[in-house]
Amino acid sequence: MKDYFVGNAEYFKGIGKIKFEGSGSDNPLAFKFYDEKKIIDGKSMKEHLRFAVAYWHSFCNDGVDPFGSATHVFPWADKDHMTGAIKKADAAFEFFTKLGVPYYCFHDRDASPEGNTVLESEKNLEKITGILKDRQDETGVKLLWNTANMFSHPRYMNGVATNPDFSVLTHGAAQVKAALDSNVILGGQGYTFWGGREGYMTLFNTDMKRELDHLASFLTLSRDYGRKIGFKGTFYIEPKPMEPSKHQYDYDAGTVIAFLKANGLDKDFKCNIEANHATLAGHSFEHDLQVCVDAGMLGSVDANIGDTQNGWDTDQFPTNVYDTARAMQVILSMGGFSTGGLNFDARIRRNSTDQDDLFIAHIGGMDTFALGLEIASKIREEGKLDKMRTDRYSSYDSGLGSDFEKGKFTLEGLRDLAAKRGEPDANSGKQELYENILNQYMFGKN
Repeated sequence: MKDYFVGNAEYFKGIGKIKFEGSGSDNPLAFKFYDEKKIIDGKSMKEHLRFAVAYWHSFCNDGVDPFGSATHVFPWADKDHMTGAIKKADAAFEFFTKLGVPYYCFHDRDASPEGNTVLESEKNLEKITGILKDRQDETGVKLLWNTANMFSHPRYMNGVATNPDFSVLTHGAAQVKAALDSNVILGGQGYTFWGGREGYMTLFNTDMKRELDHLASFLTLSRDYGRKIGFKGTFYIEPKPMEPSKHQYDYDAGTVIAFLKANGLDKDFKCNIEANHATLAGHSFEHDLQVCVDAGMLGSVDANIGDTQNGWDTDQFPTNVYDTARAMQVILSMGGFSTGGLNFDARIRRNSTDQDDLFIAHIGGMDTFALGLEIASKIREEGKLDKMRTDRYSSYDSGLGSDFEKGKFTLEGLRDLAAKRGEPDANSGKQELYENILNQYMFGKN
């Protein structure tokens, strides 16, 4: 991977390639724990973690919130939207190569401005796609996945595939078609559907069954088109429990998986799990990951963290090593990523206004997951926690418990066994011991 600049157009001036300097370094623009070449369980950290930068937060988030105007000034901004989009691509690939990430992700409207007509929008995206392809070829950075922004435009205020107005659905279809065309040209490893407004505000005006049927049909047509044009990757659904709709149809991993299986889409679709969405659904990050792994449907991860005191999707950079260690345990249990990776769907804070803040935030997130990977690898290598969990279910490994798992019992037979055996002995869950052992791995074991 080489650094990318166009002539003298360097947007992040004075910042060179971010290097690994180790935990003793005080350099804020250096990795302390992420050593991309370090081998863990037969693969490098870079291969395990497959980091990606989110185009939307990193190059489009200007700091606007409901209470204040923009605080981030983009040197690549331009009054001509297409010129600005080209400059933004140059800035993005400069950032990717200086940071040293192998992948990026984008919405169509992040990279390319919407036109006044469907045809104009398609031409804009087609031109920017060609530029992104050139940048990929020049740097070696690849597309992890892309998606279509079907939530920002006013036409989508009532959703897209679940919109009661068929004409709105057709506009969403046009966007997905163009985004899939772009994906195939760019060699994307996945394609994501983020149903930001696929839900309802009140059942008074909602035919929920009809909307869900329309959503299944929309996803099926999208799948069919993608395969027809040569997309060989995985389609992802990103569960989202709240905002902007009162009730999102893609509430959590379990809801999404059930929907996909019910509509025969589970062979082509998997989940893209976002940490902040999982916690807003009342789960832990690791819970939604485990639900997906158990179903064979974990595809990719949006790596971020929320604020426990703020009931909103705050999309902060991950800093909690407990979370990343547990997450990486689950990811390693499925053999690691194949087409997916860790995409930083995270944004710097509104009052983080220096140009190096974007680097510092990503460095922190990458270090946090690197630490989590190392801890998870040690836990799996020693096998102590896994054995404790396995032993807890040992009554099902042989004898009558094994017969039950093999379907050899009737309900009456189970009743008779209970009457014969009497009250069982207490079996401690040992939760505190598990937690203490995790602390040992994090802070005591070398």
